[in-house]
Amino acid sequence: MHRDAAGTATPPFACPIHRDVLALGDNTLECSAGETYPVVEGIPRFVDSQLYAASFGFQWRRFRTTQLHVGNGESHATLAEKTGLGRDQVSGSTVLDAGCGMGRFSQVLHEWGADVTAADLTLAVEAARENLAEDVRIVQADLHALPFLPGSFDIVVSIGVLHHTPDTKRAFLRIADLVRPGGLLCVWVYSGHLRDRLASGLKYTYRRWTPRLRPERLERLSRAAVPLYHVHRLPGVGFVSRKILPTSTHPDPEWRVLDTFDDYSPTYRWRHTYEEVEAWFAEAGFTDVARLGTPVAVRGVRASSAE
Repeated sequence: MHRDAAGTATPPFACPIHRDVLALGDNTLECSAGETYPVVEGIPRFVDSQLYAASFGFQWRRFRTTQLHVGNGESHATLAEKTGLGRDQVSGSTVLDAGCGMGRFSQVLHEWGADVTAADLTLAVEAARENLAEDVRIVQADLHALPFLPGSFDIVVSIGVLHHTPDTKRAFLRIADLVRPGGLLCVWVYSGHLRDRLASGLKYTYRRWTPRLRPERLERLSRAAVPLYHVHRLPGVGFVSRKILPTSTHPDPEWRVLDTFDDYSPTYRWRHTYEEVEAWFAEAGFTDVARLGTPVAVRGVRASSAE
């Protein structure tokens, strides 16, 4: 850990290939073995494409401010519910938001007094840079190869992201390695429990085709589905409509467009059980593993080497 010019404790960037600390050059980060990574618009770039997640780059630049905190506290409540964290735990800690999107939860963590690093694979980092305070570090990188040394962070959070990678467990183990001994890891992934599978209706049937659509076309379809909200709320009829045409029921119309697009656009959308995720925590050497109230949200403490 080192401190920047402002005195903030920040983990150094490390080469994903050679695992040594990177030095800042002229708009680049360089390692001793000669690997270089560009810094574009103030954002270090460790990937040269969005790989399997380009839909999120489109999504978060198109809906850059839809979910930003604007006084209603929804993002604060969601973060607390899915991580068990609060201001007292977060304040003064180094925190990695693994899969930050446009920065919704990074914003809350920063408000709570954390030294935040926000990472995302996609061009959503450009929306995050517009949304977040200048002292939030933002990096474009693959969760499977994040540019940090093991044990770099007091807290790592990943909300609604790991299940959108090709291998959820592999991504989990990679970010788990970045938690210091005694630090916290908090994750939320889509539920694979039977009740939640049944509640999704025909969503996964439609998803055989929807990720292949051009993002612009899928957005138009998501906008056309906005009025279904009123049908979904009808007694009896709504139960059927939610199964046949599953779309967002958020009260805000623009948020409904975003959530529906988010459901149908990703290449990967895996589902997992508490038991699966708890086994990953155990394999990664975490203790005090706890289930949180929203399936499937789990947190744990990185065991010290003496344990």
